[in-house]
Amino acid sequence: MTTLDFLVRKDQLASTELRSTPDRPLDSGEIRLRIDKFALTSNNITYAAFGEAMNYWSFFPVSAADDQGWGRIPVWGFSTVVQSLHAGVAVGEKLYGYYPMSNSVVLQPTRLSPAGFSDGVAHRAGLHPVYNQYQRCSADPFYTVDSEDTQALLRPLFITSWLIDDFLADNDFFGAVGAEGQPALMLLSSASSKTAYGTAFQLAQRQGIEVVGLTSAGNVGFCESLGCYHRVLRYDQLDQIDADAACVYIDFAGDAGLRRAIHTRLANLKYSSSIGGTHVEQLGGAQDLPGPRATLFFAPAQIKKRNADWGAQGLGQRLLQAWQAFVAQVNDPAGPWLIAEQHQGPLAVQAAYQQVLGGRGDPRRGHMLSLS
Repeated sequence: MTTLDFLVRKDQLASTELRSTPDRPLDSGEIRLRIDKFALTSNNITYAAFGEAMNYWSFFPVSAADDQGWGRIPVWGFSTVVQSLHAGVAVGEKLYGYYPMSNSVVLQPTRLSPAGFSDGVAHRAGLHPVYNQYQRCSADPFYTVDSEDTQALLRPLFITSWLIDDFLADNDFFGAVGAEGQPALMLLSSASSKTAYGTAFQLAQRQGIEVVGLTSAGNVGFCESLGCYHRVLRYDQLDQIDADAACVYIDFAGDAGLRRAIHTRLANLKYSSSIGGTHVEQLGGAQDLPGPRATLFFAPAQIKKRNADWGAQGLGQRLLQAWQAFVAQVNDPAGPWLIAEQHQGPLAVQAAYQQVLGGRGDPRRGHMLSLS
């Protein structure tokens, strides 16, 4: 048996390599998973773009002997236990969680419960525990057989979306409610991206909020069809936004030029939140901006806060209720927001990766990949 890894140059994300290595024997307490399928979205490109700064490369490092600047991008998906030397995990169990772009992976289960476990391998001990948890599908309230693709594509993104909305509300939208009851303007870039429209879906349910999406000309129709944006503007239509509007900018694009243009135009910008980087080539440029400092949003910090506020069960119940409402909308047969496309095999994975990295393709299409 061999493991096939899809590797990416950390400093040149368009450079990729497929590397095959023999499987080593398991040690006591370890399990081997076959990675059945995983989602690839712009969120994973963000993991790579911020890989060094936020330790995303550290979850599934390439062995030191082979590491010449290569990394394995983490992805969300499903796996099946094919070998187990741990009494608490059975062969054949299906798991949802965080994986490398590979066809298999070895984990070291710890902190087991009926719901799942954490990977206890030493190099992940210092990394955020949110990413180290694996859910047993048989006990996961989020899981249904017919929504696997939707879950892999949207669950981690929607949780981030929900947390962004919750973070803004928790901070009273940074005082962005306008004078004389004018609605607070929430301005979202990369409005066709999954995390952006998940955020818009949540924000649109709040009173006193106007949700405005910024997108490219080709994606205006898609964003308008979703119904969660009050207005959709092209990137070259910033002049249609009232320069004195009380506003929060939620930046999903990472486009430095756009960020500067927004900070320069909006005199009453209350907060600038940087979520990710779908425009990888234009990351940066957050220094010396007019108005508030652009602040990177880190979802696990808000999870930690809400766990303390509500307890894990209270947070989980809120997330599940919001997720079920979102999935019902996304999978509405009359107008689905998302259609999953399957990409199987190494060449198909390479092609899909380049497409997502380049920001190309129909925003209504989601990519499910398998190296098996």
